[in-house]
Amino acid sequence: MRSQQSVRRKGAGTRPWLVISDSGQSHFEEIGKQMIMQRTGLPARDLRILDPVLTYPSSILGRERAIVVNLEHIKTIITATEVLVLNSKDPLVAPFVSELERRVSSFSETRLNQTHGTNVYIPENRSNAARVSDSKVLPLEFKTLEVCLQCACRCLETETSTLVQAAYPALDELTTKISAFNLERVRNMKSRLVALSGRVQKIRDELENILDDDMDMAEMYLTDKLMHQQCEEIVSEDKIDDYNDIFDPDYKRDNDLKSTKSSSSDRTGLKPNVEELEMLLEVYFAEIEGTLSKLSTMREYVDDTEDYINIMLDDKQNQLLQMGVLLSTANLFLNMAIVVVAVFGMNITIDLFKSNHAEFMETTFGTIVGCIFLYILAVCFGKKRGLLE
Repeated sequence: MRSQQSVRRKGAGTRPWLVISDSGQSHFEEIGKQMIMQRTGLPARDLRILDPVLTYPSSILGRERAIVVNLEHIKTIITATEVLVLNSKDPLVAPFVSELERRVSSFSETRLNQTHGTNVYIPENRSNAARVSDSKVLPLEFKTLEVCLQCACRCLETETSTLVQAAYPALDELTTKISAFNLERVRNMKSRLVALSGRVQKIRDELENILDDDMDMAEMYLTDKLMHQQCEEIVSEDKIDDYNDIFDPDYKRDNDLKSTKSSSSDRTGLKPNVEELEMLLEVYFAEIEGTLSKLSTMREYVDDTEDYINIMLDDKQNQLLQMGVLLSTANLFLNMAIVVVAVFGMNITIDLFKSNHAEFMETTFGTIVGCIFLYILAVCFGKKRGLLE
């Protein structure tokens, strides 16, 4: 029973990861968090942002041996020799996986052709094994990062285009006819606009922070760091092999000179040229900036529409207030006529009741005409003072 529980605990944290090697081969592996930490050198807090149960904003983290990418639905760990993709069977991730496999296969073929080509520098000894040709292609980590950014930007651009195509007609229809249905539709589109703008803004800020810090970009040169580490191991092996000649003064002088050159090259190797990564990120930074500009333009259009709707509603409210003033004024003078009727309805005896029918009609029509005249006079007075239109 205890063995079964221990097996459950060990397998509880494992998830299926799609592993794509630098040769283009892909396969599934059930890997736990502890195994990934040993395999990539990542701390647990970096793996937490890839947890599909938790919600974390988009981020790109460059570490010593791996790059952690969390862009929209893409959750990937990139190393110098392989790529680990989480939730690869998700329909949203499937286009990214197919594109990544195609790019990695093309990258492997290109690198193989360069290795067998005539433009490749053949090293003379093991200490120069890290040298490559001038026409080297982007390393695996940059190829994978490019695919991640391309798929994320394409997804956001598609959502933006869909939202723009649906939002502008809805806003125009709302300006012509204010109804509960149109208001609800515009409200939903504004909620989508705010959420999409936040996602695009987060990726844009993440790229801007990386571009502003050369050390963050230098951390992403995983292949250069791996080759630099291999060169150090080769140099250390050479030192161990030549340990027996350490008492030779000529050898010691030459070895000091070599060690000085090696240390100077190590110092320069610790800070690789970040120009190629900067150019790569600048392209997608400009693309995500264009998407954000479209959303900002639509946000301004929504705000202008809201202002226009508010002005229209205020105008309707003013018209209703004027209607209320006119009705109140008419009610006032109608009440005056009712007072006259009430006075004549009293149980009293006056000469007017003894008169003929003509005098009664004169009194009635005189009261009606007087009330109408006073009403017209009150309306003209309100228009003259600017109280009524």
